[in-house]
Amino acid sequence: MSLINTLKGFLIGIALVIPGLSGSIFAVVVGLYEKMMDAINHFKSNKKASIQFLLPIGIGAVIGIMASTKMILWVCVEYPIQSYLFFVGLVLGSFPLVFKKMKKIPFKPSYLIVSVISFLLILALTKMGEGGSESYIAIQSFDSWDDAFSMLFAGAFSMSLMSVPGVSGSIMLMVINQYGTVYNAVGQFVDLLFYLLKGDFVAASAAFGSVLLLVPFVIGSVVGIILIAKLMGYLLTKYESLVYYGVAGVMISALITLFETGVFPYWGATTATMNPILLVLMGITCLVIGVVCTIFLDSPSEEKEA
Repeated sequence: MSLINTLKGFLIGIALVIPGLSGSIFAVVVGLYEKMMDAINHFKSNKKASIQFLLPIGIGAVIGIMASTKMILWVCVEYPIQSYLFFVGLVLGSFPLVFKKMKKIPFKPSYLIVSVISFLLILALTKMGEGGSESYIAIQSFDSWDDAFSMLFAGAFSMSLMSVPGVSGSIMLMVINQYGTVYNAVGQFVDLLFYLLKGDFVAASAAFGSVLLLVPFVIGSVVGIILIAKLMGYLLTKYESLVYYGVAGVMISALITLFETGVFPYWGATTATMNPILLVLMGITCLVIGVVCTIFLDSPSEEKEA
C-alpha cells in the first residue's frame, strides 16, 4: 500500500513540475485527492494515521520533483509530442472515476454551468501564465529578506491554488514570474547532493545560495495547502458531485492546454525529421500507456485499501 502511494506521489510530483499539468488533478487521477484533503484537515485529531498516509505520498512527490526537474523536462524538450500525449492519456484515463463521482446525484442541465465556468476559468488562468518564461530566473540566490518574502508568497500563492483540482502550480508560478526561480533552486539542490557525494565542497557551497530559496517557498507552500484544504474539505463534504462537475470542466481544459503546449507547436518540426505515420503510432502508443497507467493506479482494490 505504501509503495503504491509512493508511486502515486511520484506522478503527482512530476505533474507539479510540468507546465500545464495539475498536481491536484493527478491526485484525483490516482484516487488520492479526497483522502489527502481529509488527512490534512484531520491532522491534529489523528496525527498517526495522517502521517502514515501522507508520508509515502510526500516522499514520492519529492522524488518525482527532483527527478523531473532535470530528466522529465529534458524528455519533454527532446520528445514533446510523445511525452505530452502520455500526459493526455493519464488525464483521459481518469474520466471514468470523475463520471462515477458525478453520477452520485441525479443529472440536471444546470450542473453543466459549473463545468463550463471551471473550464473557462482554468483556461483563462493558463493563458495568463503564457507570458512567464520557463527559463527566466527572477532570483538567483537568497541575498535579502525581500527574496525570502517573495518566495514565501510564491509558495503560498501557487500551492494554495494548485490544491484546487485542475489548477497548475507551475502555471501559477509563471503568472508571478517565479517558475524558473523555483525549479532552478530544485535543480541546484539535486546538483548539491551530487557535489557532496563527490566531495566537491566548493561547488556545493556555490549551489547552496539558490537552495536556500526553497526554505521560505516550502513554508509558504505548507501554509497555502493547509488554508485551502479546509475549503476543499467542506466543498467535498457538502457538494461532492458538483465539485466533480467542476473537475470535469477543468480536465477538458487541461487536455486542450496539453495539446497546445506540447503537441501542436512541435508537430511540423517533428514530422520534418520523422515519418508522420511512425510519429502517430508512437503518439497513440504513449497515449494508451498513459490511460493504462491511470487505470492501474486507480484500481478498485487500491481504493478499498486506501
